[in-house]
Amino acid sequence: MPLPAPVAPMLAVPGPVRDSEGWAFEWKYDGVRCQAAVSGGEVRLYSRRLRDVTSTYPELGVLAAGRGARTLLLDGEVVALDESGRPDFGLLQQRMNLAKPAAARMAAVPVVYFAFDLLREDAHDLTGLPYEARRERLLDLGLDQPEVRVRRHFRAGEVEGAELLRAAREVGLEGIVSKRLDATYQPGARSPDWVKTPLTRTQEVVIAGWTTGSGRRSGTFGALLLGLHDDGALRFAGHVGTGFTDRVLDDLRARLRPLARATSPFDTPVPREYARNAHWVEPELVGEVEFRQWTADGRLRAPSWRGLRPDRAPGEATA
Repeated sequence: MPLPAPVAPMLAVPGPVRDSEGWAFEWKYDGVRCQAAVSGGEVRLYSRRLRDVTSTYPELGVLAAGRGARTLLLDGEVVALDESGRPDFGLLQQRMNLAKPAAARMAAVPVVYFAFDLLREDAHDLTGLPYEARRERLLDLGLDQPEVRVRRHFRAGEVEGAELLRAAREVGLEGIVSKRLDATYQPGARSPDWVKTPLTRTQEVVIAGWTTGSGRRSGTFGALLLGLHDDGALRFAGHVGTGFTDRVLDDLRARLRPLARATSPFDTPVPREYARNAHWVEPELVGEVEFRQWTADGRLRAPSWRGLRPDRAPGEATA
């Protein structure tokens, strides 16, 4: 059979843990969404935006090992683990932007695919089945190997969601996802049948400009000017000047240089203290920041840079 086509991924809504009958929980890892199409010994990987990223993670070709003539479409996430076996988004950043990673980089930063859903099996479209039935079929595939694992699954009533959330905090995971046992897979929908409860506050943002650096950073930039889309308008959401390594500073400067423009891309005013030293860019790059809270005027308080998100479109960066 030919490789199955990917589908627009189902997305979760933010909210508290759904600790009640009829729900189950999964760990929320700090990785990037990825669908894996498998057939006839061939594997093709797709990002959340359905871009082909097969060459970025060549080690995941092992998904075809032992599958025989089976045809599968898996949903999951690609994760990089640190020396303690914990997901590390900073490590994953070293692989996300590489079209063809060198063997040395793959050895230094290996990735693992954590499957959490099965959308197609041979000629059967499984998206209309309940989540619980899809999970059972996923477990029956026997995928577990060093580079491929099935994300852990816990039923409400057998374990408390609040307890799992505490455990996730202790081991440094991003949080947990609650899923209705009878929920179908709804391609492209952000559905209340899936609820994500993160332990840290993160926000996807559009880079709309940068300010002139000084001192040690006089050759790069002082801060990035950030935007969010709100009802079709790009509004100013603050700035971030921390969380950058020297390598990241150089990489971002190189990526921003060809996007330069003469005027502000924002549809709302930018405070003078930032605008007077601003270098504007086309708002095409999406990044992620960790932050403390929102200010009264809708800006990020104490943000810290986490990395670029090439798997996100600018229009997805909303509050």
